[in-house]
Amino acid sequence: MAETIGQKFIKSNLGLVMKHFEGFMVFVGILGPFATLPQLVKLFFTHSQHASGQSLLTWSLYAALSLLWFIYGLIVKKLPIYVGNGISMVLNLLMVLGILIHAGVTF
Repeated sequence: MAETIGQKFIKSNLGLVMKHFEGFMVFVGILGPFATLPQLVKLFFTHSQHASGQSLLTWSLYAALSLLWFIYGLIVKKLPIYVGNGISMVLNLLMVLGILIHAGVTF
């Protein structure tokens, strides 16, 4: 039986590289969202009085967009997409919650 294009690609050198690259991107997808942690620490623990300086609209949009990418990643079954964006969504929602707690509804 003839090989499909997808099967040929997987057996090719590029296919092998992409397989390893996808594993690396899962790592990046997990690590990247944690860049938000310093903001969360400041918002909840060290500088909550400056919460009004954070944009509720911006963090809400980040959360909504992360949700859409998370759903898309689940649909296309791409681990790097849904893992990274799932973590981002949670952290962005924590920022929204912190802003609402410490500054109320702001823009």
